[in-house]
Amino acid sequence: MKNEQEKTEWMQKPVVVWLGAMLCCFLWGSAFPCIKIGYKLWEINSLDTASQILFAGMRFLLAGILAIVLGSMLERRLLKPEQGAAGKILWLSLLQTVAQYMFFYIGLAHTSGVKASIIEAVNVFVAILVSGCLFRQETIHARQMIGCLIGFAGVVLINLNGVDFHMQANGEGFILLSTIAYAFSSVFLKRYSAKHNPVMLSGYQFIVGGIILILCGLLLGGRMGAVSASAIGILVYLAFVSAVAYSLWGLLLKYNPVSKVAVFGFMNPVFGVILSAWLLDEREQAFGVLSIISLALVCVGIYIVNKRKCESYNHLV
Repeated sequence: MKNEQEKTEWMQKPVVVWLGAMLCCFLWGSAFPCIKIGYKLWEINSLDTASQILFAGMRFLLAGILAIVLGSMLERRLLKPEQGAAGKILWLSLLQTVAQYMFFYIGLAHTSGVKASIIEAVNVFVAILVSGCLFRQETIHARQMIGCLIGFAGVVLINLNGVDFHMQANGEGFILLSTIAYAFSSVFLKRYSAKHNPVMLSGYQFIVGGIILILCGLLLGGRMGAVSASAIGILVYLAFVSAVAYSLWGLLLKYNPVSKVAVFGFMNPVFGVILSAWLLDEREQAFGVLSIISLALVCVGIYIVNKRKCESYNHLV
């Protein structure tokens, strides 16, 4: 009991929450440019959809294994599916891994890392609308709607930056579809977590979804290019991002109010843009006037939505 109390007090320290949440956001933000780098290292062409799906499947199969190992270490017991969890794991895998990442990986191959990182931030707003309007899991306030509109304005604005002046269906359009799939998976994960361990659900849905993606990629004729230490390294890193960031984020949520941790989510697109500019040499797009304004709008929108939650919590306390 004493050790658990000490652990709780340590995990609730502001410095621990700040550093832990920022690390998660950094890892998630780094995934945008690293996926594109992975395509180059594995010699996957932007038009080779089958190989992109195969690449995604390999990443998430490995991520699921790592998540279960990490979760089991934290729980000091082997995490395995409980009775009645199989169907929920399959449903989550179809939404969160198969649908979301199939759209995401294909879309990322046809747009820049900067655009993808900002558009992906819309999942916060979509999740709020889905949980509030469709599933009635929470009440949507006017302030939240304003935050959603401001964030969406940022997404629209980023598409004015560049020479094409339009949104590609298989690029930015697919990235948007991936955010919708993620929003629905988040709502169902919240519902299923009431009876099942969320780390167990996510770990095994990564494994099931990864296997499905691998089979789809192989059946469609996907293949990986020349194997190298760098190619394997980037794949392991991407799996590490999903497994470690999710486990650490879940641990922070376990010992702290959701609002206290979730407010850091606005840093995901910030890190995504900065790292894309650095690693993909997209400096002109990342630091253009429209990109900076659109990024600011997305961050302001996310802050407004989460600020409402923080105020509500403080009022209850």
